[in-house]
Parts: sequence; structure tokens; C-alpha cells
Amino acid sequence: MPQIVTLTVNPTVDITWDVEDVVPTRKLRSSGGSVYPGGGGINVSHVIATLGGESTAIFPRGGITGTLMTELLDDYAIDRRVVGIGGHTRLAATIYERSTEDEYRVIPPGPDMAETEWQAMLDLVTEIKCEYLVCSGSLARGVPDDFYARVARIATERGIKMILDTSGRPLVEALKAGVYLVKPNLRELEHLMGHKAPTPEKQEQLAREVIEEGRAEIVALTLGAEGALLVWKDGSKRYRSPDVERRSATGAGSSFVAGLTLGLAEGRPLEDAFALAVACGTASLVTPGTEMCRKADVERLYAEVKA
Repeated sequence: MPQIVTLTVNPTVDITWDVEDVVPTRKLRSSGGSVYPGGGGINVSHVIATLGGESTAIFPRGGITGTLMTELLDDYAIDRRVVGIGGHTRLAATIYERSTEDEYRVIPPGPDMAETEWQAMLDLVTEIKCEYLVCSGSLARGVPDDFYARVARIATERGIKMILDTSGRPLVEALKAGVYLVKPNLRELEHLMGHKAPTPEKQEQLAREVIEEGRAEIVALTLGAEGALLVWKDGSKRYRSPDVERRSATGAGSSFVAGLTLGLAEGRPLEDAFALAVACGTASLVTPGTEMCRKADVERLYAEVKA
């Protein structure tokens, strides 16, 4: 039985190019380009594999880009359970401008999913056996806002610990059902609770209200350059992110979730798994484009976080 299963409802094939300048009309001469499998849960599985762990990824696949997605996952030996769909898996682009070090990201909405297709994904969730189920990323068009809430109820019935990383209405609806752990950023937490949190004390207060209201057992609040805050029933912990030369923030949240989930699955104490999460999230900042974190960077930064 896999300890970790990831669920990605709207996966993407990510391609990244480097160009000297982004200008209209002219051809932009680029690097050869890098292609990675993407989407929240798939990114989490990718990072777990990079760190030497194992997981099973559930996701929909359609068209030639869907075929490319599975071929890319073969490179990382990631186990998967796939639902075929009529639409095409989305293709996203990131352009890095060397002259300014700016990053331009083009993210399409993805395919329309029929009810039979997203219901097939729910059926897969009903069949799985695991300890941790990571639900990460946006929902595809056609998927109801309460999809993650339905998953949460299935997880509760099956004794599975659901870890949630999403935003907007799907986040609100899922927390009505309750999850084991939720990872909002500050903007998402403020929107969820209807209050600003300009101070560390207010941040912890809002996170604790989520727990007291039964929406989650643990809140892992990411704070960008300020690090992250972990809050649970009997305590809290805050870690600052080590200083690094930032290349791209793409994938930082997924890397954080991967480190936290893997740490928990390995049986680490909660605060130690949290330190690994901060190291993974920070390590993703030093890689270009949509490349996830590297193991050597994670190990180095983990030692700094724990110091």
C-alpha cells in the first residue's frame, strides 16, 4: 500500500525558455527549452521522487500532451493511476528574460471535463488505500467547486489524512468538510477568514481559528520570504526561509507540501517534517523556470533551517 497518493485535477506540461529580451514582432531566439510534468499534485510526486520517496499520482490525461505527460513521468519512475478524458492536457509556458531577470508565465485554463470524467477520478479515490492523500492545484473547467469537499468526505470515511493545497471556492468548500492539513498562503488565509493578518500574532490567531472551527487539524501557512508558520491544536512553530539567490518561485508551494508530506510519511516529528518543508520550498527558488527543487539544495538548506 502506498503511503502517499497525490491527486491532480488539472495537470499541465510545463515548457520553459530563456530569451535575452521579450520584444514584440521579432523572433525571440531562446535556449533549447526545458519540459517538465506539472500541476500541483504531480509536482508534489515529482519532488517526493527527487528526495528518494515514493508516491502514486492520480490525474486525468488527454490528447498528445497527455501522452507526453506520462512519458515525462516515466523519467522519474512515478507510479500513476490515470483517467482518460476527451480534452487535451494543458500546455503552459514560462519565458525567462535574461536582461531583466523577469519571468513571464502563460497558464491556460485547461480542458473541459465531463461529469463522467471527474466522477471517474472520485471513483479512483474511493478505491485507493494510503495514509496521506495530497490534493493540490486548481480544478479543471466543468469540475464542481465542491470536488475537493467530496474527496475530503471520502478520505474521512476511509481513515486517510488529506493534505490540501488549493485556493478560491474549492478551498472554502473543502474546509467545510474538514481536512487533516491545509496549506494556504497569507492571501488565501486572509480571504478564507475575512480578516487581514498583518502581524505574526494575527497570523497565528487566524490559523488557530481554522483549527478551532474544525476545518483542519493542522495549518501550514506559507509566508514567502518570511518563511512559514505551522499551527496545530497544542502548539505552533515558525521557521524563516534561508537567504538564497532567487531564480523562480514557480513550484515553491508544491515543493513545500512535498517535503512536509514525505517527512510525515517517514515518521518524522511534526516540527522536523515542517523544517524539511521549508527547506524544499526554499530550494525550489534557486532552480530556473518550472524545475523543482534539487536534493543537494534541500539537504543543505534543511541544515540551515534546523540550525
